[in-house]
Amino acid sequence: MNKMIEQDTRKKILVIGSSNTDMVVTADKLPSAGQTLLGNGFFMNAGGKGANQAVAAARLGAAVSMVFRIGNDVFGQKAVETLAKEGIDTRHVFTDDQLPSGVALITVDARGENQIVVAPGANGNLLPADLQQIEQTILSADVILMQLEIPMQTVVAAADMAYRMGKQIILNPAPALPIPADLLRRISVLTPNESEASLISGVSITDGESARAAAKKIAASGVPHVIVTRGSQGALILSNNRFEEVAAPSVDVVDTTAAGDVFNGALAVALAEGSDLLASARWGVAAAALSVTRKGAQSSAPYRQEIVGRMKKFLIL
Repeated sequence: MNKMIEQDTRKKILVIGSSNTDMVVTADKLPSAGQTLLGNGFFMNAGGKGANQAVAAARLGAAVSMVFRIGNDVFGQKAVETLAKEGIDTRHVFTDDQLPSGVALITVDARGENQIVVAPGANGNLLPADLQQIEQTILSADVILMQLEIPMQTVVAAADMAYRMGKQIILNPAPALPIPADLLRRISVLTPNESEASLISGVSITDGESARAAAKKIAASGVPHVIVTRGSQGALILSNNRFEEVAAPSVDVVDTTAAGDVFNGALAVALAEGSDLLASARWGVAAAALSVTRKGAQSSAPYRQEIVGRMKKFLIL
């Protein structure tokens, strides 16, 4: 008797973005310009905003595919192996023979705050032409998730393709860069942090009121839904001319690296599963709150059962 093949009912999330190797030094404080400090420790782990978000989404139960470019080196090979172990579809990885895999140099202080410098390497060579090979994957995805550690022209091209297919597109505009107006009008949900929202809107964010002003200005550019992530202040949501806020729970912060990436991965999963924007943002805040209690980037992403078990403790639902 033939065994019945179970259908994969998980929602499909396509991440188009970056993969890096993080080199992390811990220190009592962050250095100022020109200052040399002695650190406390060093470790390396898998990172990159795109890969971080892919891992976060996969650990929360989505069927995740990722499009990225690596160098022909040990860092790139390890990145592919790490993502594959998380159950992420890596069929759309491109190997660059000219550029090395991306790396990030990260310093984390005693409060868990960080400074990050990224050398994009092969990430900077993920080009619009590469997207021609993934049209069917875009078509089958429930949510497209992107960031800005790959060329802007590639993000624009991917957004155009996904928009024509009627797909839900989340753009995490990190690192902070000016965004073309046409791209903003293609995005379903934009998720800047305060510094990114300030750059995009031209409004200096110093408090909740200025964060609302920035979100309004961004929305006026044609983005239907804006979520400004505010670290320990939680998240500010603007949707249909209405503001909502999600408070962040009080946790013992160890390392804030990738907290925003975990938020975006969790947000994508919740939206793909049919949750409304407010409920999805709550899910994202809870996931990010758990992530900052742990060291590392991808290694800090929580699993679904952890969030389910702690949502009531963290947030009023």
